[in-house]
Amino acid sequence: MPEYFYADRLFNALERVDPEPGMLLVSAPGMFSPEFARTVVLVLEQDADHTLGVVLNRRSEVAVANVMPGWEELAAKPQAVHIGGPVGVDSAVGLGVTTAGASDNPYLNRLANRLVLVDLNASPLEVGDSLDGIRIFAGYAEWAPGQLDDEILRGDWFVTPALPSDVVAPAGADLWGDVMRRQAMPLPLFATFPANLEDN
Repeated sequence: MPEYFYADRLFNALERVDPEPGMLLVSAPGMFSPEFARTVVLVLEQDADHTLGVVLNRRSEVAVANVMPGWEELAAKPQAVHIGGPVGVDSAVGLGVTTAGASDNPYLNRLANRLVLVDLNASPLEVGDSLDGIRIFAGYAEWAPGQLDDEILRGDWFVTPALPSDVVAPAGADLWGDVMRRQAMPLPLFATFPANLEDN
């Protein structure tokens, strides 16, 4: 099967990193699950009971202004809701990039460097001065105890630090390819690997 083939070539010689909040899960070339092919997932929570994350690179056609009026002023372009994953699609998750030197804000939970989880129960006015931009996600991805560890061991994902720009990437960006290009060899060689091999 393709996921084992690419796992052998790409991941067996790479140093494995444990996922933590603020890290990225990058799907392997040839990922067997079409739901996660060419996805980049930001880890939000990781403990013995579960792992939660949001898919960063799946944009919907729904404008933020249509579902969460007021937040569109803070939303990075394109100001559209993104599909965070297959679980809890009726729930909203806010991720933000803080301004340089932003002070602590009770409505912002820091994940890594300038990446924060935004409490959407707050008013945009209560967080706006602290943020350079946000993304709103519908739904999230979740793994049961041990499930993600098994998938990483199998070679479905590799783990790497996130950059603030990953969360607010512009419309034309190929986030999966961009993240692959900044990794150690041989991962950059697969940056143009298609989600569907028939497209190659």
